[in-house]
Amino acid sequence: MRKNILVRLFAIILMSLIVGIYIGSQTGCEREKTGPSEVVGFPQSFADLIEKVKPAVVNVSTTSTVTVPGSPFRHFFGPDDEGPFGDFFKRYFGDVPDRKMKQSSLGSGFIIDKDGFIITNNHVVEGADEIKVKLADGREFKARVVGRDPKTDLALIKISSVFKNLPVLPLGDSDRMRVGDWVLAMGNPFGLEHTVTQGILSATGRVIGAGPYDNFLQTDAPINPGNSGGPLINLKGEVIGINSAIVATGQGIGFAIPSNMAKTVVPQLREKGKVTRGWLGVSIQSVTPEIAQAFGLKEPMGALVGDVVPGGPAEAAGIKRGDIIVSFDGRDIKNMPDLSRMVAAAPIGKTVAVKVIRSGKEVGLKVTVTELTEDKVASQGRQKEGRLGLAVDTISPRWMDKFRLKTRTGVVVVGIAPDGAAAEAGIQPGDIILEVNNMPVRNMNDYREAMGKIEKRGYVLFLVKRGAQTFYVTIQTS
Repeated sequence: MRKNILVRLFAIILMSLIVGIYIGSQTGCEREKTGPSEVVGFPQSFADLIEKVKPAVVNVSTTSTVTVPGSPFRHFFGPDDEGPFGDFFKRYFGDVPDRKMKQSSLGSGFIIDKDGFIITNNHVVEGADEIKVKLADGREFKARVVGRDPKTDLALIKISSVFKNLPVLPLGDSDRMRVGDWVLAMGNPFGLEHTVTQGILSATGRVIGAGPYDNFLQTDAPINPGNSGGPLINLKGEVIGINSAIVATGQGIGFAIPSNMAKTVVPQLREKGKVTRGWLGVSIQSVTPEIAQAFGLKEPMGALVGDVVPGGPAEAAGIKRGDIIVSFDGRDIKNMPDLSRMVAAAPIGKTVAVKVIRSGKEVGLKVTVTELTEDKVASQGRQKEGRLGLAVDTISPRWMDKFRLKTRTGVVVVGIAPDGAAAEAGIQPGDIILEVNNMPVRNMNDYREAMGKIEKRGYVLFLVKRGAQTFYVTIQTS
């Protein structure tokens, strides 16, 4: 009896060992098949990766000249010769000339060429009198601007170095990045040199109102002032984004310019110092679900033509107001920013196929792309001075820096006709328009829509934000 029990026990133990060995061998095969790079989980350390890429990340410091009003009272009471106290100040203090002062700022960048070419943000070096670059090993160099592109907030600078074997970082393929992929942000936040933060890619294709070619990567890797121009790195040590913007009131919300956009911009900056873009000659807006339903579309898609510039390529091609552009050069237009980016990247002089939805039917057209020049910029995005005598624009980093703005909601006044109705009503450059006739204005599309509804004769009511104050202004439109 005892012998039978021992035999059975031995058999059970033997079978357990055989099953364990079999399972272990299968698990080992699977591990060998997938490889350690595909094991899901938090990386044990980023130290090796950081050690690899850190030498090519640089700190950028700039010095610029700013004009400061001469009178100490001008900030509070307006120009010395205006207002109830103007004559008093002028009588006792005289004409105090404006003063020139030096202003310093910090940013980041990374080397892309062994000869010393460095990518950074346009707003880091714009208006700089002097640029200094500091490497991770402590070496410092003077730098010059090779080219700038305010529309994408990219700039290319170059250091004067006798060393021809500088560390470099390669530009990766940002289109292959997926939401949830690990990323590292590197830079010079608050002057804390070569700081590294870690996170994931939170979103792609973000439109934040920074300009007509918005297509940002969003990350929760902490980005702070001074990180601008620094690289966003993937786990291969490639730059997949250039850190550019943050949401000041949020946490874990930062934005980077995709590396694939930099690949199209930087070569032109290196060759010509500027970027040449295509121009279609249309004013476009997003297709909302309501607009899609009104135009008989099954779902929101394409870009709605709100206006056609007289004499432009679109007019010559037969594109009309109310058309919805759904395809450009053989590529589908999912939303309004898609069209802006495709047209901008199109070769000048190229004739491309365009498909539009008109009266519920698809119409095929041919349009020849021309160059977007400065005199056409207003037609591309900015609302020019109209019968109210004011010009407004998207609240981009450029205007935020110029007017010291702290919000991206609304549109900013960038120009005033001296003898126009807006000037008479007290509107000033730098004012933010938040509402038009009680209609909320979050961006240029909202502004155009609201202004399209005002009467030719009568009054328009603006809700304006100036500094910390918000107030209403009535402007006569007749």
